[in-house]
This record gives sequence, structure tokens and C-alpha cells, in this order.
Amino acid sequence: MDAQPSGGRRSRTFSLVAPLLAGCAALAVGLAGCSAQVGNARLDAVTPSGDGVLHIGMILDNTGSSAFLNESELAAAKLAVKQINDAGGYKGHPVELLPASAASDGSSAAAFTADTASQAKALLAAHADVVVGPTDSSHAPAAIDILSPARIPLISPANTASGLSSYKSGGFYFRTSAADAAQGSVLAKLAHDSGAKTLSVLHEAGDYGTRVSAAVMDAARSLGMNAVSNVEFASGKAAPAAASIKSGTPDAVVVVARDGAQGALAELMNAGLSGKKLILSDGAIRQYGSALGAGGLDGARGILPGVFPGVDFQAGLTGIDPKLKDTTYAAETYDAVTLAALAAAAADDDAGASIAAWLTTVAGGTRPTSGAAASKERASCTSYKDCVEVLKAAKLPDYDGESGTIGFDSNGDVTSSNYMVFTYGADNTARVSGKETASRTP
Repeated sequence: MDAQPSGGRRSRTFSLVAPLLAGCAALAVGLAGCSAQVGNARLDAVTPSGDGVLHIGMILDNTGSSAFLNESELAAAKLAVKQINDAGGYKGHPVELLPASAASDGSSAAAFTADTASQAKALLAAHADVVVGPTDSSHAPAAIDILSPARIPLISPANTASGLSSYKSGGFYFRTSAADAAQGSVLAKLAHDSGAKTLSVLHEAGDYGTRVSAAVMDAARSLGMNAVSNVEFASGKAAPAAASIKSGTPDAVVVVARDGAQGALAELMNAGLSGKKLILSDGAIRQYGSALGAGGLDGARGILPGVFPGVDFQAGLTGIDPKLKDTTYAAETYDAVTLAALAAAAADDDAGASIAAWLTTVAGGTRPTSGAAASKERASCTSYKDCVEVLKAAKLPDYDGESGTIGFDSNGDVTSSNYMVFTYGADNTARVSGKETASRTP
């Protein structure tokens, strides 16, 4: 993760989120999948086999640039478990968060010292029924390859690599954060809504740039825009690409980049493309200040995934961890834990296979073709307590959580993605200016 220095909570300022959200998508492994899992547990009928006690495991990144998010995610998981247990738990028993050393009052994410694979093996040994994590997309395959053969679902609150949608997990992988490519429609819409008729994309070489830029081009065409060009550049060598973009005289330029974002923006400005013409992807947006020419980004816009946490949710998090300064991925983690418990409640079984088979349904997403989940009426709910009441009324919960509408599809991906929109001032500092949602049918 391309972490940036952070100052206040995400609900107050932009400074702590920077492009840190985008870095979770850089996979260091091939995504064809070394797991041998086949089929799709998300839609399978299963035979109950749980022990009546729901154990939810946590995997956090022990190293790397995303490790600083651990405290936010751990606080959110603890809060979700507390509220689930306050509502009666699962079958009258408290839900247990694993590992126990990290779940106790006053514990911190410092307890997570092992690598992803070791954490996954330890959670198996501790009889976890479902696991939440990890943060960095490059760590996900190690967890999937251990947990999926054991029929234990993994729900990541922060993985964004698009390639994970097709990773061979046998249907035991889910994520409550959107894949990188989902932002394409929002970036194109920002250009369209500003009156742009023609659009070009400048993207950094690599999987992130390739997938997101293609999504922007497709979305622009669907909006009736003339998608002029999609030009690739290598980090630190954006001048020729910027010149090529300039020659097409586009009304708007979408910059899809991470490490090379600042250099690409500088070259676009040198080519006379600046200010309101520019729209930045989640990997490119950050507080540039004096690092770029004065006023160069004045009027430019950019996006970051997620929503600002509400007052009550923030209060709940700080009640768990009074020292918490960053709430990034807290909402997504909270929802992952809550959905795991709801899936067990709907299945009336805490076995991993049953949880996997019910997650898409309780998230308001894809239904199986047969069984109770295929035919019962759904009712919206926004908390574990309220969703359990829906179950008691012989209906199916459609959980909309702190991160918004989820609606898992048959790949375990969310079908509704929320984004915060930021607009730059003359000081090249971005400030929140709105929000957008990208939705598709499960």
C-alpha cells in the first residue's frame, strides 16, 4: 500500500487517506491461483456441521506499508463482535474473535507478528469458522490457499486487486471493498458531468493502470463521450505520453497512476493540461502542495473509495480504542464481521461452508437457484440486531452496513461502491466536495 503520512481521522481531513487505499491492489503473485479449489461455495447447498459457537478469525498485515491500518481494522472487528454479542450473540452464545490474544480488552494489533500464511494456519488450529482479512491484496492468495481447502471463508475488508475476482478459491473468498476497476465509471462520470465531450486517459504501466484505464474508456463510451486515447507511461517517463495526450485536445484527462502520479501530472502541466481538465484516480490523489507548480491542480478532482464514518460509528470505534486516529477500512471491516455472523444466523449453522453459502444472500446480492435462500422475501436492515429480527419474521435480511450497500455477486465482489470526491484548490490541496456511487446488478 502506498501509505502517506496521516494527521487526523478520515472523517475530518483528507490527509490520512491519500493514495493509501490504492496500494492494496498491487499483487506480487500471479492470480491464476495455486489453489486447487473448484466449484462455487457461494451458491452451494450444504449440510450443517457447526458446533454451535461462532469463531471469527482476524488476519492483519504484519509488515508492509498497509500495516498501519491494523488498529483501525481491529477496533472495527471488536466493535462488531461487541454489538453482535450485545444483541444476543449467535444461538445465545457469545461470538468469539480470534486470536484470543488480540481480541481481549486493551489489546493492540501489535500481537499480529506472523506472516499471512502462519496466521491462517494458526486460525485453522484454533477452529475459526470464518476469517476477516488481510489488508494487502498481495497477501490474499497465501490466506486463500490455506483456508479454502479447509472450507473456511475469507472476507477481506481492503483487497482491491481486480484479478482476485477470478482467483480459484472454490467460492470461499469475499471482499467488502470494491475492485480497482469499479472506479472507472465514477471517473468517467465526473468528466461527463463537467460538460466534457472528449476524454483521454493517461495511465501508468501495470495491472492497476491497465484495468482501471480500460474501465474508464468503456464507461466514457457508454456515456456517449468520445474516448480519444488511452496512453501508457512508465514511472518517471511520462513526457512523451503527455505530449500524445495533448495532441488529441481532449476536454478532460483522467490520470490513472500510483508511484508515477506526480511526475505524470507535472508533465501534463508542462504540456498545458492542468486544473479543471484533470481527474485523478484513487492511486493518484494526494496532497501535492508545493510539489507541483502553483495552481496547477486548481479545480482538478479526484476520488477515494469509501464513505466518511458517521458520528455514532466513530464514537463506537474510539470507545474500543481511545487512541485511534485513522478509520480507514473500519467500515468495511465492521461489515465483514457483521455479515459473517448474519450468514451463520441465516444458515442456522456456524460451519464455514454454510457461512460461505449464505453470505451473498444476507448481503443482498446473488441468490442460489434453489433452497430457502432462493425464494424467501428479503427485508432491508442495517444492524445485526435488526437483521436477526428479520430472520425471526421468516424473511431474509438484506444488510446495508456502515460501508453502504454491499450486494455480493457470485465472485464475492461488492456490486455497489461508494466514493468520496475531492476538489483541489489553488494550493494543490484536495478537499472533500461530494460523493458518488457506482452500482451494478449482482
